[in-house]
Amino acid sequence: NSEIILFILIILLFVLYSLLIVYYWQSWNAISDFIPLNTTESTTISIIIPARNEEENIGQLLQALQSQTYSADLFEVIVIDDHSTDKTAAIVQQFPSVKLIQLKEDNINSYKKKAIETGIAAATGDLIVTTDADCLPGNNWLATVASFKTENQSAFIAAPVVFENNNSFLQIFQTLDFLFLQGITGASVYKNAHSMCNGANLAYEKKVFEEVNGFQGIDNIASGDDMLLMHKIWKEQPEKVHYVKSKDAIVSTQPMKTWKAFFNQRIRWASKAKNYDDKRITVVLLLVYLFNLSFLVLAVAGFFFSFYWIYLIGLWLAKTIVELPFVYSVASFFNKKSLLKYFLFFQPLHIIYTILSGLLGQFGKYEWKGRRVS
Repeated sequence: NSEIILFILIILLFVLYSLLIVYYWQSWNAISDFIPLNTTESTTISIIIPARNEEENIGQLLQALQSQTYSADLFEVIVIDDHSTDKTAAIVQQFPSVKLIQLKEDNINSYKKKAIETGIAAATGDLIVTTDADCLPGNNWLATVASFKTENQSAFIAAPVVFENNNSFLQIFQTLDFLFLQGITGASVYKNAHSMCNGANLAYEKKVFEEVNGFQGIDNIASGDDMLLMHKIWKEQPEKVHYVKSKDAIVSTQPMKTWKAFFNQRIRWASKAKNYDDKRITVVLLLVYLFNLSFLVLAVAGFFFSFYWIYLIGLWLAKTIVELPFVYSVASFFNKKSLLKYFLFFQPLHIIYTILSGLLGQFGKYEWKGRRVS
């Protein structure tokens, strides 16, 4: 009958999801921490920073870049001001060594891609490194990424990102959620399982960007300056797409300050899914979405037959138990183990936002950087 069929379907989804998480966990743990063997500096680097109304953050980032241990004559910093209406440009101009470009184009669907493309066109470095204006790298960031590129002959490098957090409910939730995504990023790239990365910390060869014609073919999509580009490069050179697992390579960034901003961010991320050329990640996203949706099905079914709520609680605990070893490993790397005590209690919120953002990302609109995007 229908109860048995529903039960079997949910158990099947749970088993498949568990196998996926165990795979990610083992893959993450298999990645060796990168320790540079060759400290000879030879790679020329262009750091590309798209910025829109970032007066609160851009100065701190530019100060951090001045403190890099990498030879100052081997890297340049290019900020592309994306129609800012605040003091972003004025702050950048206080740093004489930084090249400031004002984005002229308007009425385009992906301002960030256009900003990055504009920056790369003006870049003189062999290696393009992208980050966001609200990010902060450690002093050895460039030296580590450059060494990794040299030692591994990488064409594309995905690198670790972590959220800074205070003790607010919203920021702790975002940080834990993002740790999970970062673990999946490292594991999937290391195993060459599917394309995943974050634009706050990327590096790729300028010549490779040009060889794949940059964002051509994906420039009409509002987001995806990171993963969609990564997959274009992966299709050409799959053996040269890598993940650098090094604490020196970590870039920290700011979480969203409001729930509305958080949901807009996640809807923006989810909106890329319908444009993925990488069918491997589409299968993963579908499995994760259906598994999370099963919680909603049980919750609704419980109003008709209360025993479904017992199944719901059991599945909640089982999901936590399966995920915890993986999240523990990732949190250890990012020095965030103290947040794990909240993990069980954040599960319902995580499930709800996954269902909502996944749905709205495919059909809804969102607001980003003061712009309405469809």
